[in-house]
Amino acid sequence: MHRKLLQYITSNITLTERDIALIEKYFDPVLYPKNRILEEEGKAPQYLYYIVSGYLRLFHYNENGDEVTTHINCPPGFFTSYFNFIHQTRSDENVECVTDCELLRITKADLDQLTAESDAMKDFSIRVFQQSISYNENRSKELATLTAEQRYLKLINNYPDILHNVPVQYIASFLGMKAESLSRIRRKLVNEHKG
Repeated sequence: MHRKLLQYITSNITLTERDIALIEKYFDPVLYPKNRILEEEGKAPQYLYYIVSGYLRLFHYNENGDEVTTHINCPPGFFTSYFNFIHQTRSDENVECVTDCELLRITKADLDQLTAESDAMKDFSIRVFQQSISYNENRSKELATLTAEQRYLKLINNYPDILHNVPVQYIASFLGMKAESLSRIRRKLVNEHKG
């Protein structure tokens, strides 16, 4: 399982044998079934996850008690409630397995130890954190400026597999719309395609 993580890291930076040994030491491989909650709201996230395979989502409950999906991973990549994980503060979001998942996980204490022992991993973890910030900024901008249809088309163009793995209501929520609206958009696109 570590091989995928190592490939992901080495696409950006060079690792020494010692770096690789440290990564293998600190990242624990775990398997979780579909629908398992990995991190609960109201608690500080325990782990940063690297997704080897499968889909995770971040969600919270709104004032009406409805689930709102704020993030769905499109593998590969890291996943957690970042801000709360870094600061070890209570998160208002849950991390849930949408599908069966193969993951590598690391605690905040072990991540701190790893980045203290490895300059390469210190650089890499800063890069991951920066990517998370820019992803969230982009997402906010898209929710504000793109139409619902544009957001949907962008998602399926970038991540076509998402439709086969993630329930429509999660995708709709992630795109900032109701499931019925997404169904309408999908029907319209199918009809246009036939035409």
